[in-house]
Amino acid sequence: MARSHNFSAGPTAVPLEVLTQAHDEFFDFAGTGMSVMEISHRSPLFTAVAEEAEQDLRELLEVPAAYRVLFLQGGASLQFAQVPMNLAGERGTADYVHTGLWSGKAIEAARRYCDVRVVASAKASGFDHIPQPAHWQLNANAAYLHYTENETVHGVQFSDPPASAAPLVCDACSSLLSKPIDIARHGLVYAAAQKNMGVAGLTVVIVDPALLQRAHAFTPDILNYARISDARSMLNTPATYPWYLTGLTLKWIKRSGGLHALHQRNQTKASLLYSVIDASEGFYRNPVQAPYRSINNVPFRLADPVLEAAFLRQAEEAGLHGLKGHASVGGLRASLYNAVSVDAVAALCAFMQAFARRQG
Repeated sequence: MARSHNFSAGPTAVPLEVLTQAHDEFFDFAGTGMSVMEISHRSPLFTAVAEEAEQDLRELLEVPAAYRVLFLQGGASLQFAQVPMNLAGERGTADYVHTGLWSGKAIEAARRYCDVRVVASAKASGFDHIPQPAHWQLNANAAYLHYTENETVHGVQFSDPPASAAPLVCDACSSLLSKPIDIARHGLVYAAAQKNMGVAGLTVVIVDPALLQRAHAFTPDILNYARISDARSMLNTPATYPWYLTGLTLKWIKRSGGLHALHQRNQTKASLLYSVIDASEGFYRNPVQAPYRSINNVPFRLADPVLEAAFLRQAEEAGLHGLKGHASVGGLRASLYNAVSVDAVAALCAFMQAFARRQG
């Protein structure tokens, strides 16, 4: 049976090579006669898995040697609270850029732990662009500046990290490992694994050690970056299988040519899809201003919204899954994460063109 193509922004496609290796090792990892899920997380075998995953991640992202790499649970939604718990410190205030649904959720969560200043927002225009940094109202006393590098729901993306005198915090959940990022310009970068580097259940945090002593006194040890770092991400039992799968995915990324090669491929995929949308004479429409369009998530609408149900049904029948837009905005959306091939996007483009022709 032919494998379907998954364009979902949630649980996403995993590279077939990774699935195949995980399948082959599921009942017998490293000749133990056991699954990696059954091996103690403190055993030499799993310690090697963990250390190799960290080293591969450092190599791919060119992480500065002093920075700590943490492998956590909880996803981005926990990081929305964990970041201000750990970084706001005595300053008690932080700057946030509001570019879409997820940065909005980060803002609301952080308000429970510090004084949040929204220094720029694109809400008034429906989040169709990123406000120009020259117009941001930055706070000289901010403990950090938080931005969401790519908004999965609204489909806007930063082309470069913003400049900031305060430590820069990046929510890179949907873009980490899909393109190069200058980690050294950031104080902290976080990303859940289930977009480009594995499956749900693991979250990566990369943090400048200079920021590890700012945690509020009320921060539990299990959420304290410094305590977690000291325990090498094993303060409690970690999510061992997602960690293992991330390790396999990192190896796949290296075999695929690394971040620069994947970035070029991801740009090709996005260009193919945007070209079909823009050439459809209004049948399809992407709401984002061209300079800010995401290469990871492409939301679009049909000129006649009534046709969207038929589009989704026929797409499913054609083996094209996960194209329904986020519930907060509706419409349609294609997520083009690393595991989505150029051939898969070409198949989607061909379907979209044929659907438009059938509808006249």
